[in-house]
Amino acid sequence: MNSEITAIVGSTGKTGARVLATLAAQGYATRGLSRASEYVFDWTDRDSWSAALKGVSRVYVTYYPDLALPHAASDICAFVDLAKSLGVKHIVLLSGRGEEGARRAEDVVINSGLQWNVVRASWFMQNFSESFMLDGIQAGQLLLPETRAEEPFIDVNDIADVAVAALTCDDLRNQLLEVTGPELLTFDTCVNAIAKATHRHIDFQSTDIDQYLTVAVAQGLPDDLAWLINELFVNVLDGRNENTTHTVEQILGRPAKSFLQYVETTLPTGVWLAREALQLK
Repeated sequence: MNSEITAIVGSTGKTGARVLATLAAQGYATRGLSRASEYVFDWTDRDSWSAALKGVSRVYVTYYPDLALPHAASDICAFVDLAKSLGVKHIVLLSGRGEEGARRAEDVVINSGLQWNVVRASWFMQNFSESFMLDGIQAGQLLLPETRAEEPFIDVNDIADVAVAALTCDDLRNQLLEVTGPELLTFDTCVNAIAKATHRHIDFQSTDIDQYLTVAVAQGLPDDLAWLINELFVNVLDGRNENTTHTVEQILGRPAKSFLQYVETTLPTGVWLAREALQLK
């Protein structure tokens, strides 16, 4: 058992939950941090941070909802200052590829004077099964803003494994680790793969970003999330990330999982059943 505490900010999120579980299984002392955890952590309440970080040696940081937001770098700066004052030694920050706001937050961590890692990731495959695209897939009709580029989607299990390696392997310290899946894909291709595996018809349509956001905001989408969707679909998905890296294989000794492998492992969960079938379960 390693008695130095590793905290996971966002421990109920897609990568955070996996990092927490893997570290605990490997015998590391862990502390999950979220708005609902024993040690409460809320990005919108800086008064909650100090108690959550007290006694922590290492911390894995995910920022909600996304580092692309204009105020994210300010929060990360305040977080780093507090972490240093409380004796945190090492910060691993989850970041996003091609996001200008995320780069500003990365620079704060890199120049903090602490040991650091940045895990800069492409779009998550699990957005199709654990996030905003799931409802449309279950309903059989997914509508998204138009995109101009392909994306090297990555399995969050690969991200989590890389993050765990960064937290636990001394020879990886002070490195930027840019991770992607092994292939460039369109959203349409991904949806078709899910439809084929589930033997369902899933209609995929794209629309103008302004039209998409007008409908979404009218249905209750908060302004900051509307801004984020516009940033991701208009700016980040403009071709700047149309390349892959071999970082996952270099660190883990195995290739990054393909989208078809992700589909094969997700299919048995039943998450992509038609909405009517889910209601009968």
